[in-house]
Amino acid sequence: MQWFVEAGDSVEQFDKLCEVQSDKATVEITSPFVGRITSLEYGTGDVAKVGKPLLYWTVPGGAAAVETPALAAAATSAVGITAASRATAAASNGGGSGDSGRRVLATPATRAIAKEHGIDLSLVTGTGRDDRVTKEDVLAHLSGEVPAATASISTTTAPAAPAARALVPPPRAVGASAMGDITEPIKGIRKAMMAQMNLANAVPCFLLCDEVRMDNLIACRMQLKPLAEKYGVSKFTLMPLIIKATSMALAEHPLLNSSVSEDGTTLIKKGTHNIGLAMDTPNGLLVPNVKDVRSKSLLEIAADLQRLQTDASAGKLSVADLKGGTFSISNIGNLGGTYTGPVINLPEVAIGGLGKTRPTPKYDADGNLGKASIMNVSWSADHRVIDGATMARFSNTWIGYLENPSNMLLHL
Repeated sequence: MQWFVEAGDSVEQFDKLCEVQSDKATVEITSPFVGRITSLEYGTGDVAKVGKPLLYWTVPGGAAAVETPALAAAATSAVGITAASRATAAASNGGGSGDSGRRVLATPATRAIAKEHGIDLSLVTGTGRDDRVTKEDVLAHLSGEVPAATASISTTTAPAAPAARALVPPPRAVGASAMGDITEPIKGIRKAMMAQMNLANAVPCFLLCDEVRMDNLIACRMQLKPLAEKYGVSKFTLMPLIIKATSMALAEHPLLNSSVSEDGTTLIKKGTHNIGLAMDTPNGLLVPNVKDVRSKSLLEIAADLQRLQTDASAGKLSVADLKGGTFSISNIGNLGGTYTGPVINLPEVAIGGLGKTRPTPKYDADGNLGKASIMNVSWSADHRVIDGATMARFSNTWIGYLENPSNMLLHL
């Protein structure tokens, strides 16, 4: 994805050398030696072959370049690094694509657009992470617009007038007719997601939808949130409570915490509850999981979620975070959806999709109409091993814990 060194650089042990992306995660590789970089064998965006060296260098006391086995591409770190041309790699190191000598962070697709229009990326203000120049930045520069992140503030000369922000129009949409089509290879995490979805599509599944009254759970969360902050958990959302309720429901309905072998001959009922949460990350859809929820407190679950969400946003999830899941939850409600049809995360046998919690008119037990906070849930289950009655019983147990969170105290 990017190099932190160039040929001729001297490095110390543990200095960052490069960032690589596999179909599982993005990781940084550090230097195991003290030495001087002789050559880089791959450019930014190239696919590194397993077992081939990523770079050569000389070490103190050595007269010739030393091939570094520790930096040979390995299946857990370098397989699936995205492919692009050596010209793009040269551009990322300060040359080509119209760049000046200043090092510019940008993706191969962004550099291709800049090269097509003869734009010097060093003159474009980057609004991405670590000042990375994005495709939108290039398009805004091309149209003469100022990126929103750098919009200037102007004030009037009259003392009584309040400060006024300069009006900056939104980036103009540039269609295919103006820019031409952009063809990108399907690679890395997106390629792995495609393979997983193709496998899941072959599994016969059914959908069960229900609704949950969330008023009591919301009140419980409001009581616990300031207490959680005292223990260093700054983001205590409803999700730790939902995940804990899921684990409790799975304890009563263990068939839902199972996996099916690839040949379909074996059903394995998992002893631990590793509950995954689907996350929309810069690298695509990933499902890291909270390990052993059954034995963890709400504080521990909240702390794990906070770390996973931070690492996911930074593209730093580890392979261990993504492996070993036994049940998954997809919270589409964050984006405003109500119902969904979540795709099972094989080899798991079920997944839940959570909708947005909305104020809804509801009758109480006495027939009085009032306002309630309602969340819709959509369950998808592997119909080869799960029947509708089993899924409905699990859903009822899960809903019972959420609507009456004090019941969870019996199992904590």
